[in-house]
Amino acid sequence: MNRDEVTGKTEQLKGKVKQATGDLTDDEQLHDEGVEDEAAGKVQERFGRGRRKLGEAIEDIGEKVKR
Repeated sequence: MNRDEVTGKTEQLKGKVKQATGDLTDDEQLHDEGVEDEAAGKVQERFGRGRRKLGEAIEDIGEKVKR
């Protein structure tokens, strides 16, 4: 897991907490911020996963070229 994946998961968690807090306090704006944070976290996590998979693919190609 790389830094982007960890940061993305953290943002998702932060968004879920904001949503729950907004629901408990009837603060629609806080809830909406939570939705945005969660969505941004998902995007960042997927970006990180893509970077990691690309790096792994490049390493695999490098290993095959060395043979």
